[in-house]
Amino acid sequence: MLSPATVRTRLDVPLRLSDGFVATAQVFTFDGLVDGGEHLALRLGDGTGTPLVRLHSECLTGDVFGSQRCDCGPQLREAVERIGDRGGYLLYLRQEGRGIGLYAKLDAYALQDTGLDTYDANLALGYGADQRDYTVAAQMLNALGETQVDLLSNNPDKAVQLDRLGVTVATRVPTGVHRSPANERYLAAKAHRGLHTLDLAPFPLDRPGA
Repeated sequence: MLSPATVRTRLDVPLRLSDGFVATAQVFTFDGLVDGGEHLALRLGDGTGTPLVRLHSECLTGDVFGSQRCDCGPQLREAVERIGDRGGYLLYLRQEGRGIGLYAKLDAYALQDTGLDTYDANLALGYGADQRDYTVAAQMLNALGETQVDLLSNNPDKAVQLDRLGVTVATRVPTGVHRSPANERYLAAKAHRGLHTLDLAPFPLDRPGA
């Protein structure tokens, strides 16, 4: 049974993203999350009905510094606008590197530069290919009174985990494909190894890159 979490703090925060896009988010913090992490929920938009929700795993390199080795920064930017238009929540989850942490993620990047893909690099370091557990996301949504969502994601595992944890995913809404020369191999690995529903034209999986 899912242990309950409660809202700890809520406050309005004006946002201005790096490209000048502005929005206002109602930010929630929580008590009772099972991993003890400092995860955030941002309420965006004024829609009523089933909320549009994105579970976004923290990516310091992509979200803050604009690294093009992944698509995290553009996905975050897209999510803020799309959720704001529709109404819903961005859950910002402190799960850097698919759950292995920042330093280990950078170690994995170094291994990717030798030819491993993003999943095999994690495995070579002794971690799981994807260690993310979305129990805290389900706890957060329950604390917010949301037990049915439309999920903004290309990752089927997020929907599977939420459904198993008692949060009904009514619809999985795809995100855009934010492709660059530096992240082609990364996106290909997500599609072929992680089964993400990405509309990618075929390209070699052994090209140098992220």
